[in-house]
Amino acid sequence: MSSDRQESDSAIHEDDAGTVTRGLEERLVDSVKNHDGVSRRAVLGGLAIAGGSAIAGTGATRSDDDTGDSNDETMGFGAPGTYTEEQFDPHGFLREFNTGDSTNERPSRFGENDYNLNAGVYEENGQTVREFNFVAVPVEQEILPGITFPMWTFNGQVPGPTIRVEEGDLVRVNFTNGFPDMAHTIHPHLRNLNPRMDGIPQNGPGLIDSGESFTYEWQAQPVGTHLYHCHMLPLKAHVHRGMYGSMIVDPKPENVRENPRQYIDYHGPITDEVREMAAERARSRNMISHADYSPEGFDGIDEMVMVMNGFDTNFDGDNEVYGVNTRGFCYAPARTDAYNGEWEAGETKHPIEIDGNERQRVHLLNTIEFDFVNSFHCHSQFFDYYDAGTTLFPNRKTIDTVLMCQAQRGILEFDYSNHEPGLYMFHAHQSEFAELGWMSFFEVN
Repeated sequence: MSSDRQESDSAIHEDDAGTVTRGLEERLVDSVKNHDGVSRRAVLGGLAIAGGSAIAGTGATRSDDDTGDSNDETMGFGAPGTYTEEQFDPHGFLREFNTGDSTNERPSRFGENDYNLNAGVYEENGQTVREFNFVAVPVEQEILPGITFPMWTFNGQVPGPTIRVEEGDLVRVNFTNGFPDMAHTIHPHLRNLNPRMDGIPQNGPGLIDSGESFTYEWQAQPVGTHLYHCHMLPLKAHVHRGMYGSMIVDPKPENVRENPRQYIDYHGPITDEVREMAAERARSRNMISHADYSPEGFDGIDEMVMVMNGFDTNFDGDNEVYGVNTRGFCYAPARTDAYNGEWEAGETKHPIEIDGNERQRVHLLNTIEFDFVNSFHCHSQFFDYYDAGTTLFPNRKTIDTVLMCQAQRGILEFDYSNHEPGLYMFHAHQSEFAELGWMSFFEVN
């Protein structure tokens, strides 16, 4: 690859992942930068990223600047190509699991109610309680370099924080609506036995108005990868603007060992081997048994959360920007040399680095609005798929593409142990989505 081709700012060279990504990204930025719904911040040379606060706090249904040419374009200059502490970082979000305990504390961004997202883990009436603080706030969040979109968020981020609990826990969420002029709820996709806790306008506390608070309590069941979202009407607006997140319910190995049929899609005899196999699978799925959580815990699994989403930047009822974890092309390389196998990361963009010897587990959710389905396609490898993550044995084995409608979710497991080190692409297999941001890479080491 010649240096001239690498330095090109606009040409798309199909044999170079870096320039393909950069070309697609520049084209996408150009196509949406003057749309009604977005603001531009520090668009330096087409790809510089704004520094400074990204928090606008408008609460409006669209950007205050209809043209995209206001002072926003000159606001927020920081070091080009860097995220600030206030900005959402899709790379950090990828592996951030909030279990309620203090090991996951993070700085406050929205006042006292956000001071501790993880509010505590304790026993109450013989049950483990995992408590969280959620606050709904409007935020400007970057979807492309220099392009921000007015989000409606849980805790100032889209997707909202990932909650991770064990089956049988009581999940306690202290929710405060920090919007100045809009009501919200939190609806969990769980087996919820109390209609007051369903988070819909017609039941229990109903809508949580501006400045009000309510404590939701949910039983952590069933095991799996689940969704939570606001259920305020118009529902499509609240989902499209970003009021959703994931909730992972881990299995308890002792429960699985005692009654394995509840956890496996298997109709043969339950031998000791099958029982232990299921229990070991449960241990690998349980966060608190992981090596990074417990010194002698389960090792060899690398877990990630990917939330497929999209954004209608001109409010015409169709998405213009797609991605996983909100920002288009964020897990792609900034520059590559296809012939020498080398690549470079950008400050805000780089492939997901994985260990070829580790098994990869992706908690995948589809929250897309305005499109019927979304999909995940893995290049050069196949994966096992667990629908909703509710079984410990896969529902589908050895597939390379999965389709999902809105709210559908599942677990993908795969590894690259027999592959050469390098870049391996993954993306939506709707070609349009891929060219409009939903395209990324694993870097196998």
